[in-house]
Amino acid sequence: MSKTSKLSTADRLAVFSRVLAAAFGGYALTSAVTVLLALIWPAPKAQAVLWGTMLSFAVYTTSVIWAFTTRSATRAWVGMLASAALCAGLAWALKGAPV
Repeated sequence: MSKTSKLSTADRLAVFSRVLAAAFGGYALTSAVTVLLALIWPAPKAQAVLWGTMLSFAVYTTSVIWAFTTRSATRAWVGMLASAALCAGLAWALKGAPV
């Protein structure tokens, strides 16, 4: 016997929001972390970019998992965007913004 359960619209929207947070927020976070790692990695520039890119796969995977383990979709969005903004700001400061 199978018991079917109906998901409410709010539940469906929460899952959809988490999927969007994982996909787009995870991409933004991964991009910012990759740039930051390429700037701070203590190696020649080509190797720093390579290592940053290789580690980006682990960062993206972790961010997707994290988006689905938080208590709410709002927390997933805030965490992704705040972390991405922090990493992007650090990378911008390290690169030296044009005045």
